[in-house]
Amino acid sequence: MFYSKLRRYLCYKKEDMSNLVQEFNDYRTKMNEVILSKDNLVIKRLWNLDTNTYAEGALSTQTKEMLGLVASMVLRCDDCIKYHLGKCHELGITNEQMYEIFAVANIVGGTIVIPHTRRAAEYWEELIANS
Repeated sequence: MFYSKLRRYLCYKKEDMSNLVQEFNDYRTKMNEVILSKDNLVIKRLWNLDTNTYAEGALSTQTKEMLGLVASMVLRCDDCIKYHLGKCHELGITNEQMYEIFAVANIVGGTIVIPHTRRAAEYWEELIANS
């Protein structure tokens, strides 16, 4: 009985995950367009600063995205986590590196980060499955 419930749950989750990345990216794009269409100078400057912060410099873009991911996990920002996971995936971060990043975030942030690690792992696995 336990295994049949687990199998049903896992099958449901797999179907659920198939749209996880697309839904996040679509929503993020849509809402960014709405926000930027309001032509608020402060928001535009802040977003420009954020973009430039993650550009190649003394630190590689990979290193900056890994730092951004750890900070996002410690701050418990699920949208930020998904964004940085996507960037890390684009930049070729390996599975081994990703799970070390998760470990660092959990050590720095404590056990309260564990639920965010679960969601991050789910999203990461979906990114890998879709590539």
